[in-house]
Amino acid sequence: MSSPESTEQRAKGSSLKPLRMLAPFIAPYKGTLALALLALFVASAASLAMPMAVRNVIDHGFSAENADKINQYFLVLMLFAVMIGIFGAARAYFVNWLGERVVADLREQVFRHVLRMDPAFFEVTRIGEVLSRLTADTTLIQSISGVGISIVLRSSIQFVGALALLAYTNLQLAGILLILLPAIFVPVLLIGRWVRRLSRASQDRVADTSSQGEEVLNAVQTVQAFVNEDREADRFKVTVERSFTTAILRTRVRALFTTVASTSVFGALIFVLWLGARDVLAGEITGGELGQFVLYAIFVGVAAAALSEIWGEMQRAAGAMERLSELLLVEPQIAAPSQPVPLPEPCEGAVSFNALGFSYPSRPMVQAVHDFSLQVRAGEHVALVGPSGAGKSTIFQLLLRFYNLQTGQILLDGVDIASADPQAVRARVGIVPQDTIIFGASAADNIRFGRPDASDEEVRAAAVAASAHEFIDRLPEGYDTYLGEKGTRLSGGQKQRIAIARAILKDPPVLLLDEATSALDAESERLVQQALDKLQTGRTTIVIAHRLSTVQEADRIVVMEEGAIRDMGTHQELLSRDAVYQRMVKLQFGESGPVSSAVDELAGQYSD
Repeated sequence: MSSPESTEQRAKGSSLKPLRMLAPFIAPYKGTLALALLALFVASAASLAMPMAVRNVIDHGFSAENADKINQYFLVLMLFAVMIGIFGAARAYFVNWLGERVVADLREQVFRHVLRMDPAFFEVTRIGEVLSRLTADTTLIQSISGVGISIVLRSSIQFVGALALLAYTNLQLAGILLILLPAIFVPVLLIGRWVRRLSRASQDRVADTSSQGEEVLNAVQTVQAFVNEDREADRFKVTVERSFTTAILRTRVRALFTTVASTSVFGALIFVLWLGARDVLAGEITGGELGQFVLYAIFVGVAAAALSEIWGEMQRAAGAMERLSELLLVEPQIAAPSQPVPLPEPCEGAVSFNALGFSYPSRPMVQAVHDFSLQVRAGEHVALVGPSGAGKSTIFQLLLRFYNLQTGQILLDGVDIASADPQAVRARVGIVPQDTIIFGASAADNIRFGRPDASDEEVRAAAVAASAHEFIDRLPEGYDTYLGEKGTRLSGGQKQRIAIARAILKDPPVLLLDEATSALDAESERLVQQALDKLQTGRTTIVIAHRLSTVQEADRIVVMEEGAIRDMGTHQELLSRDAVYQRMVKLQFGESGPVSSAVDELAGQYSD
């Protein structure tokens, strides 16, 4: 995302250039646009022809010698009215369809683009702001890409056409009107720029409100547990009031804009018409000629007022498109190389960490991992243990290619994952996270997230293997039961078993378990551990655990401290020589339990 300084600079811009980014979204629907333009031109031509027919009615239709033609004149007027009605309706339908279609495509593309962004993007970007841009900003653009374009084209045609026909009707009066127009549009344009700046600020305040509201509602139970409802409501009120103040200022400027535009345009028309009325009284022009001039002058005034009004809307839409373009133009730091190296088939699952050095983008001065080297053989079961902040989860993040390394490399089956397609790497890695994510969908769909093309039988088999089938089957609609947003209808242990079933269904060559049984009771842990033991057979497994009972059977245990490897070995080897591991065991099993006594005994033997 852009820096605050660059955002402020863009907010001060006054051009409509950001709206050019709509062109690729409109281009696929050239046929619809052509039909809309055709209907627009026909309706506009009929509108511009009507004053000529009115002039004939006034100058000739009311005279005795032309009485037989009165029906013909009014029939022509009726024909023009029908054409305006039919083609005006067609124009309205096509442009509204186009506007809805463009906004739908824009929302989809922005969302698809954001989904591919790396975690570093979300460290500095609020989700609420992204959602605000997808909703509030696209709504502004919708009016411009549909009805707005229609109004601009129709008003422009009528303005230019009516001005030309004004000159044809009476060159002198038209010349006076043209002299007055620059004095009208200069203040309109200046105030329009002010509207643009305030519109951008108003949308930013709306995004702030959305972001804060989402954050609090996602943690509503925590808010209630600490009895902070009033405090959070007051904080939200401050944000809402700030948004209201900005919106009111924008509304006042819009009111000033409308006042200046309408008064200037119609004031100039009234002045010119006053001059025309004096010419009629002097016998220099006919009543029909003045009537024709009046109608064309009204067309000019209405078109100019519409253009000035839509100019303000276009300024707002340009500000909204500018915000959306920031999302569309930002590129993920993690992307596939132009010529990615293919991973071997079939995948064996050997993983090599070679002298890794890494700091998170938000904490560049702190090394989360340094000088980390570990060779994991295909099919090996390796456990990572250590205190919080030791870098265990960072290793998972790096293996999943969520961040770029500063130094070192990670090899998957001998291929540097930095030179491979990130999606190809992630397709071979399954993960059961500590904080399980449950989507607002059915139980079956949540499990099928591991492999979208899986059959119902495969989903059920994965649930059985993860010891999840029993509680899913008891749900009101079984596997079709909606689990609620973030799985609100499930317990922590049930959510964890859904996540394990998801990983089982994916059946990856490399399996990452991040405290996979941490939320389970003893019986569920036993059942799930059995399923995981089967799942780990024949595949590479890397486990993060604080509960040492889940890693004692690992082929190797890696003890991490402050982002580096302190020691590695089997449970018995580490128990006999590593003080950090010994302390973890004591904390896990208690100071006076049998394992703690064994630790003391082994430590005493090795100190002799």
